Amino acid sequence: QVQLVESGGGLVQPGGSLRLACAISGNIFSIFAMGWYRQAPDEQRELVAQITRGGSTNYTDSVKGRFTISRDGPKNTVYLQMNSLKPEDTAVYYCQIRAISGGPPADYWGQGTQVTVSS
Repeated sequence: QVQLVESGGGLVQPGGSLRLACAISGNIFSIFAMGWYRQAPDEQRELVAQITRGGSTNYTDSVKGRFTISRDGPKNTVYLQMNSLKPEDTAVYYCQIRAISGGPPADYWGQGTQVTVSS
């Protein structure tokens, strides 16, 4: 069983910063990629940032230069540092991994953490 638990969300003023963390546990043989997605009300879930097993990263255009994804291998944790936050960053943020856990590669998700950017 694979578990992803996000933390670090909350209410922040425009221009502020937050750091999200995702603790990954369970019977995991290999992780191919880790990512953060977000979903705003009445919108589709979108990929915000991703880091591969090899360390390559990619970001959606709207967060480039403001957000940074990183990971702590030994702790099996992935982070999303969010700076210069804007009201349009408001969403539920989900951690996701593509991994092997006793079967073929599959996507695993956390429960989400709310980020609200408002004055």
